[in-house]
Amino acid sequence: MSNALVVSVILNTNRRADTLECLASLARQTHARQHVIMLDNASTDGSPEAVRAQFPYVELVGLTDNQGYAGNNNVGIKLALERGADWVFVLNEDTVLDPGCLAGLIAQGEADSKVGIVGPLVYHHDDKDVIQSAGGEMNKHLESWHRGQNQKDAGQFAQPMQSDWISGCAILVRRTVIEQIGMLDARFFYYWEEVEWCLRARKAGWRIVLAPAAQLWHKGVQQNYQPKPSVTYYGTRNRLMMLQKHRVPVSTWLVTWSQLGRTLASWTLKPQWRDKRGHRDAMWRGMVDFVAGRHGRGRPA
Repeated sequence: MSNALVVSVILNTNRRADTLECLASLARQTHARQHVIMLDNASTDGSPEAVRAQFPYVELVGLTDNQGYAGNNNVGIKLALERGADWVFVLNEDTVLDPGCLAGLIAQGEADSKVGIVGPLVYHHDDKDVIQSAGGEMNKHLESWHRGQNQKDAGQFAQPMQSDWISGCAILVRRTVIEQIGMLDARFFYYWEEVEWCLRARKAGWRIVLAPAAQLWHKGVQQNYQPKPSVTYYGTRNRLMMLQKHRVPVSTWLVTWSQLGRTLASWTLKPQWRDKRGHRDAMWRGMVDFVAGRHGRGRPA
């Protein structure tokens, strides 16, 4: 069994019950050498006190400046490296891990020295044998999607496989990768940050792999998930920021702006999309803010 030190970074904002359940599942891991850092984003629900009482070994760090998913997690990633992590495990507080999850991830990562990022097979928490993400895929225009999303698990992802990116709800990153390419891009604040991180890693020559022997359940996105306009805002702005950062060809810009234009027109003109007006406005603000060079915390509404 590997002796690698895994440092898990968990960001919590008023999710006491979920965070405690996540920490309990980490405590049951068969991989023994681990350290846990919990970042608390000014919670008012008693989360820090509950964690101190039930998991006194967890390193608890209070955040005073909300820098979003990307910037906040960077605080923990930096600390994880300082604690000597061989692997950094960025983990959502609303996940529950199978006892062999960490061991499965580490085994897959250490099977090949060029594997830099590893992800588990993620299931819906409310429908435990339905897949939420079997790794992420991306096309030549950098459009991305979750492989296997909402499919019932029938063994179709039983073997490890190359992925373009890994869901940010549970992403294991080799220390050397972070030292080479840096941490999450804090300008993204929320959404697309893990996709961009993985793209940077692939460009640097690292492999990204799904480890299906590692399994967890994620509460945050159900099968009938309906994103808020804020997701549309950050999804629009940050996708454009990623294209700019990675200097995509003109053809990709044309495809992307055409898609956004068609969606805006449809959500504006077609009666059946009247309920999308909030998303239309959020998409427009995302486009405007990208052109204006605004990043970090945005103005989704």
